[in-house]
Amino acid sequence: MSHVKNFPTGFFWGAASSANQFEGGWNEGGKGVNTADIITNQKDGFLRLTTPQIDSDKYYYPSHEASDFYHNYKEDIKLFSEMGLNSFRMSIAWARVFPNGDDECPNEEGLKFYDNVFDELKKYDIEPIVTISHYEAPLNLAIKYGGWRNRALINLYVKYCDTIFRRYKDKVKHWLTFNEINCLTVSFGAITAGAMIISDEENTEEVRFQALHHQFVASALAVKLGHEINPDFKIGCMIAYMCGYPSTCNPMDILKAQQHDQMKNMLCGDVQVRGYYPSFAKRYFEENNINIVVEENDVEILKNGTVDLYSLSYYMTNCVGTDASKDKASGNLIVGLKNPYLKASEWGWQIDPEGLRWVLNNVYDRYQIPIMIVENGLGAEDIVDENNQVNDDYRIEYLRRHIEQMSEAIKDGVNLIGYTPWSCMDLVSLSGGEMKKRYGFIYVDKDNDGNGTLKRIKKKSFYWYKQIIEQNGII
Repeated sequence: MSHVKNFPTGFFWGAASSANQFEGGWNEGGKGVNTADIITNQKDGFLRLTTPQIDSDKYYYPSHEASDFYHNYKEDIKLFSEMGLNSFRMSIAWARVFPNGDDECPNEEGLKFYDNVFDELKKYDIEPIVTISHYEAPLNLAIKYGGWRNRALINLYVKYCDTIFRRYKDKVKHWLTFNEINCLTVSFGAITAGAMIISDEENTEEVRFQALHHQFVASALAVKLGHEINPDFKIGCMIAYMCGYPSTCNPMDILKAQQHDQMKNMLCGDVQVRGYYPSFAKRYFEENNINIVVEENDVEILKNGTVDLYSLSYYMTNCVGTDASKDKASGNLIVGLKNPYLKASEWGWQIDPEGLRWVLNNVYDRYQIPIMIVENGLGAEDIVDENNQVNDDYRIEYLRRHIEQMSEAIKDGVNLIGYTPWSCMDLVSLSGGEMKKRYGFIYVDKDNDGNGTLKRIKKKSFYWYKQIIEQNGII
């Protein structure tokens, strides 16, 4: 047994999920249709958006049932408690609270569902860490308003925040405003989170950055409002950290990697933590003819709505360089160059635990506020053996190495306060609409086409993580 530094007392050891990949019950309890509900499973190598009309005879929509937490939340939360979780990162489905996004009154049945979930978590002393918008805005906001490119969504989002902040002010303390907000800097983000674009022609950088600006303003207003409703709220940003190393020591590659880090990672952190646009972003907008509308009071709003904590997802790293002929690596959100020093998962994602230590230091040196890792994990095709067991030693090894590097970062002085790996149990993988790409500590009996009993099976990693939590991070 190799002993590493204990993690801080009160450290959040948890696991993560999102409503659209996990919850199910897509048209129950008064919930409206959201943008994830029109995404079909993988057919041609990537997600397919259908027309806004659901055609279940022609397509299979993974989010509609997902892992069916909606009907099994009591049993599932009991399992989380058995694993020893003291925290659970989840999201509220906006369309469960406001079915169309612009409804006059919220849906009481939807609000009651989350009351029940929070009460069940409290029963087991599990702290909810709640993402307010996790790739699942009401579809009506895309059709009627054009998504986040329309400034009207700011007030609709703030109204939604006001509703859930007041309703759950004594049940939830930790909130994240937008999941992986920086995904709007890449083309995929327009579909999943921001502009909610269906046609390729509309998916321009200018539209995405305009949508991003509106989310910045909405986030800042939500932070200010949340602190007014409950001064004890801790409200954070959530960044998908797309770490890109220079592919060589050529100064041009080093500069390109720096610019990648600035625009893909630091832009959103700077606006949400520091409260203003960094100068490198202004130059990028100028040189790429990106003209976004910033209203006069937006500057003050951003300044007064900075977050209390920085949360991030971290799965992998890539390389960045000027030689386009080099081999490409797979990844979430962004594709970079292969790193010859790293091994990759069966989906081609490069595994880099030491990179997590670098990222944590890089972020903390810049912002000096508490950090949570709210997503980190290994997607793999797990097999149930003849003894009804899942021996996912490869996942244990992945997580073990990352936890060791988290400990090193804490020794470096990083104020790391939580770790909620992806995922609590198997759910729909975002990048391909797949169930076979499994991330969970708990196996869910369901395949890519929706077949299966939904039976839950504790994987070997379930028991391993339980021991890690009991020992507060001692490997």
